[in-house]
Formats: sequence, C-alpha cells, structure tokens
Amino acid sequence: MKYVDEFRNKNLISRIVDRIRKITPGDNINIMEVCGTHTQSFRRFGLGKLIPPSLKLIAGPGCPVCVSGQDYIDRAIALAKLKNTIILSFGDMLRVPGSNSNLERQRAQGADVRLVYSAWDTLRIARENPARKVIFLAVGFETTAPTIALSILSAKKENLKNLFFFSSLKLIPPAMAYLLKDKRLTLSGFLCPGHVSTIIGTKPYEFIPKRYKIGCSIAGFEPLDILEGIYLLMRQIVNDKPIVANQYLRAVTRDGNPRARKIISRVFRVSDIPWRGLGRIPQSGLKIKKEFFRFDAEKQFSIKSPTDKTDYARACRCGDILKGLIVPPDCPLFAKACSPDNAIGPCMVSSEGTCNAYYRYG
Repeated sequence: MKYVDEFRNKNLISRIVDRIRKITPGDNINIMEVCGTHTQSFRRFGLGKLIPPSLKLIAGPGCPVCVSGQDYIDRAIALAKLKNTIILSFGDMLRVPGSNSNLERQRAQGADVRLVYSAWDTLRIARENPARKVIFLAVGFETTAPTIALSILSAKKENLKNLFFFSSLKLIPPAMAYLLKDKRLTLSGFLCPGHVSTIIGTKPYEFIPKRYKIGCSIAGFEPLDILEGIYLLMRQIVNDKPIVANQYLRAVTRDGNPRARKIISRVFRVSDIPWRGLGRIPQSGLKIKKEFFRFDAEKQFSIKSPTDKTDYARACRCGDILKGLIVPPDCPLFAKACSPDNAIGPCMVSSEGTCNAYYRYG
C-alpha cells in the first residue's frame, strides 16, 4: 500500500476488526500504548468503538513534554529570567506548568522565549545573535535525539560560543521496564511506538518477552496500522507466545537506524533521569558528554529550582495517568478546571497528551 487512504480502507478495517473480535477472550485484556501519537490516533478515529469491550488500551508515558519533570520546567524558567538570553523551545513546552509559572507567562513578562520547529533552527538563531546566549530546551525521545546531537556537532564545528542545550532527552525501553515492575498495573502487552522504533529498531524491546513474558507489537499510526498491531499482539496473548512483532515493516527494522544511534552515542551518555509522575528511572535519559561540556546549559549556568514552590495543582492526577493507573475522566479537574485552554497539568497541555486526546475526541 502506498497512500494514506489505503490505511483507512473500511473493508480492510472491518476484516481486521473481525479477526480481533474472534480471538479476544471475555476476560479483561490490558494493552498499553507508549506513544502519544498512538493515543491521539486511537481516539481520533474512534477505534475504541470497534474493538471488544474486554480489550482495553491504556495510555502510558508516551508524550515527551508530559514526562518532563517539574524541576526541569522550573530551571528552564530560571534560565529564561537571565539577562541577555534567548530561550528556544518546541511549542508545547511553553504552557507546561512549573511550580509557580510557565514559559508562556515569562514571555508575556518580557523574557525572550521563541518557538522553533527543528533543532537546526538553533544554529541560525545563534549566528544571528552573537552577543546573546541562546539556550535550546532539548526535550524528546530517541526520535528527537539524533537531530539535536547533529546540532551540537555542527555548533562545535562552527565554533559557536553562544549556543547551549539543556537536555531532558529520555529513552523509552527503560520506562517500559519500570512500568512492568509496578504491581498495580496488570499489563498483557505493549503497543510500541513507531517513531522511536525507526531509530532503535525492534531489538531493544526483546528483553520484555524474555524477562517479563509480555508481548510487544510495533505499529504505525493509521487506523489499519494500529488495529493490525493490536491483532498481532492479541495472537501472542491468546497463544501465550510473547515476542516482539513488527507491524510497521515499511519503516522499522530489527536494527533500526544504526547511523542515527551512532550520532546519539557520539554526543550523549546514558544517565539516570527523573520522569514526571514516575520518578527517577535508572539509565533512562541522555546527558551531554564531557567532550561537549561548553554546550551543556546544565554545566554552564547556575540554575536552581525555586524554594517557594506552590502546589497549585495538587488535585491534578497527571502522574497517575502517565503510569496508566487511571484514565483522564478519573481526575477531578478533567474538563472542569482543566481544559486545553486552561491546562493545569502537562497531559492536557501537549497535543500528544492523554488528557488532551480524551478532551478533544471524547
């Protein structure tokens, strides 16, 4: 198949839905998708109405903006307050709440906070503002890391002395392992992220069926992709033969993109890092190597969190939603005090957030 409409073909969708229904048992089956795009697509296309009610898709920590720790946001705000500084960020980050403020509010108060669409924009803005410190909020998963690493390599090659990167890059497989250790979750399988898997391949997930006896299925983002991914996973569950299935063959291989991974390892080292709602997960983040010390905002600036933290969002249940323990309507703020226009928690802010998906698509 070549075109998008082929992946939305009603006849093909009906056939795969029939197969899912035939093999799904009456007992509850919990599948977690760890990709915000899957969460959005699943609800946007109303796929929950097609699958059996005993088959539940649970949204996990698949939104990089949502899992950025509050301390990271607080320190980004502290950087924005520095004189002669330009903060660069992807759009969703601006409205994520810190302890007392957010970047959008800081911009309204005069801070120079700018939106970028690519890490490459950082180089141009640094060249255009040689007398100012330009700091990029490097947020994302394995998908975003290669272009950020290349930007750092290019900055070194050009000898740009005013460009810095504040890393909150995270790795998906360690988070999946962390979730499997939570006894409160009863997961039957994972719908693995397509974008991330194009970089890392299928191999990094293989420890999951081997160690935890849980199946995995990598899928694309169109309705037929997701439903076929679910079907491949259901076959594993019913036959009790967990493996790493790859529905997204047109984009994902076992080895992924070795060149991209090599670029990541050239610039970053694996480190423990905090995830909002999950806590500090061992070996789940990427920090800038010593060789590129002068581009590391964390090392070049004294940035601390505020001591007068205000827990204004105490009732927000984003942490439990990111763990898959509850669904957004279980949060007392959902669609009441908290909405996309007045987001209290990061899960409502981001276009990939679970609360945002539930709010927009019901």
